[in-house]
Amino acid sequence: MKIVVFGAGSIGAFVGGCLLASGAQVQLVGRPSMRQRIEQHGLRLSDLNGWSAEFPASSVPYAESPEVLTKADLVIVAVKSSGTKAAATEVARHAPSSAMVVSFQNGIGNAAALRDALPGRVVLGGMVPFNVVQLSEGRLHRGTAGELMVEAHEGWSSWLATFAAARLPLEQRSDFVAVQWGKLLLNLNNAVNALSGVPLKAQLSDHRYRHVLAQLMDEALAAFQAAELTPAQVSGVPPGKLPALMRLPDADFGQVASTMLAIDPQARSSMWEDLEAGRLTEIDELNGAVVRLAREHGLSAPANEAICALVHAAERGGDRQMQGRALLRAVGLQAGT
Repeated sequence: MKIVVFGAGSIGAFVGGCLLASGAQVQLVGRPSMRQRIEQHGLRLSDLNGWSAEFPASSVPYAESPEVLTKADLVIVAVKSSGTKAAATEVARHAPSSAMVVSFQNGIGNAAALRDALPGRVVLGGMVPFNVVQLSEGRLHRGTAGELMVEAHEGWSSWLATFAAARLPLEQRSDFVAVQWGKLLLNLNNAVNALSGVPLKAQLSDHRYRHVLAQLMDEALAAFQAAELTPAQVSGVPPGKLPALMRLPDADFGQVASTMLAIDPQARSSMWEDLEAGRLTEIDELNGAVVRLAREHGLSAPANEAICALVHAAERGGDRQMQGRALLRAVGLQAGT
């Protein structure tokens, strides 16, 4: 059976490459920039545990045209949220109606949008908890831990062994909407990391950046409560305890959150990578989603609103190397917090 990864950016190409390394039939579909990267360096994968794989360019099935969807049995949609509508159009046009579709995208509502645009098809949500960064010489490096989560469905029975063989075991969840909100809470750090200009481990080790993140999380949790949403626990810490954990002094945080800091020193957020590449980010689907949810329920989320403005400014060439003290002030917190 054939897997088509539609949106072979960092995450899509890494997941597709892992499947390819296990012997699965995989087709990558993506931008010309990734094609050029593969043509120059091949497809090179590595992770924080020392695993690696490498494919010469001639052995990597890569296409820019969505017409290759015609042979798909499973479609992995890994485009940015802004590309969901266009992806749905191409899947509807080219993929067999029997092909199962899974959204491995950040943000809330992508799977629902695909489902609405693809009536009669099996469309499921998915969640990628780990970070992948593009390094020199074409290497795609997984810098954080975590396992793929997918919306529970009987159709996965045909694919569980394939993903397990690719070192990507699937955890099926019947509470997938709650999983999405839980992942969104963690993804609020994407913007903090992108604006800091430093790797994730260094950023999370600095209490000033963590205090910003804690405020973003507080606003999100308040909005969730007002909307009667219960985010699922998708990390080692219950969602409601995350802000307090982030506010611990550096020494205490280092001891209590040692697992959270088990991050490759090179790892950065996908939003940092988007800014580096001059691409628009998913800020409106992440922190912006918190702002909208809060407003819908008579609340405000000023820190998340400020972060959105800062990232949009960074997209236009604004500051992307903000010190923790400056970022605290920019979101309305005391620099001495």
